[in-house]
Amino acid sequence: MVESAYASWNSLALNIAYGCWALGLLVVVGYIVRLSSIPDNKDKYDFINRHEVKVLWYASLILIVGACAFFNSNILELTTIMTFVRVFLTAMMGTIAALIIQNLLKFYYPFFIEKRLKVLRYKPRISPKTGKPMKLLSEEEEDVHLDEGMQAEENVFSVDYDVWKDEETGFIKIEKYAGHLHAIQCPECNYQTFKVAREEILRAPTETEEGELLKHYQCSYCGYKAKKTVALKPQVKAPEAATA
Repeated sequence: MVESAYASWNSLALNIAYGCWALGLLVVVGYIVRLSSIPDNKDKYDFINRHEVKVLWYASLILIVGACAFFNSNILELTTIMTFVRVFLTAMMGTIAALIIQNLLKFYYPFFIEKRLKVLRYKPRISPKTGKPMKLLSEEEEDVHLDEGMQAEENVFSVDYDVWKDEETGFIKIEKYAGHLHAIQCPECNYQTFKVAREEILRAPTETEEGELLKHYQCSYCGYKAKKTVALKPQVKAPEAATA
């Protein structure tokens, strides 16, 4: 009777393990399929940025639960002490595995994801008018296509705009990116955890003179801090629309 109970439990634990592994892989495959179905590079950029780390984390947790179930699918004899030992070892192994994966996703994976996002951001856009690659305008060239509010957002680095132009037809596509969305590599610990903590405008820009911005950086891993002064380009007013 006892052996039958153990056999039933082992079979259930094994099924849970296989089910979790299948579900974890399905989550990852589903994400890849969904990503590959997005035609626009900017939409892909946003999708990766919003969801990829979360999807990998959730899939990892499901796979870890499956591994814990598999570890407990070979019970032949169980006493009170062995029950405590198994519960303790299962909890410890699962926690350690989760912490390792969490740190990999937080401190190492950003290097990989940042390269992919950069490729997507600067891959030439195709004009819907001509079907040909468009030109990415420089910071100076794009100002004429941005209104005063957009230029102000860029000046304080809260938002970054990319302006693509079809030189044959004059068609313009403006894409919006968060100015401090991604951390950079920390010069102290070398992890991709160095972010702007706060900013202060030392001198506001005018239409004729540059301004000055002080950026305070801090590493979320080792706590290293640094400051950097950045020039704010003069405010260029967008041309007013012609009236009839």
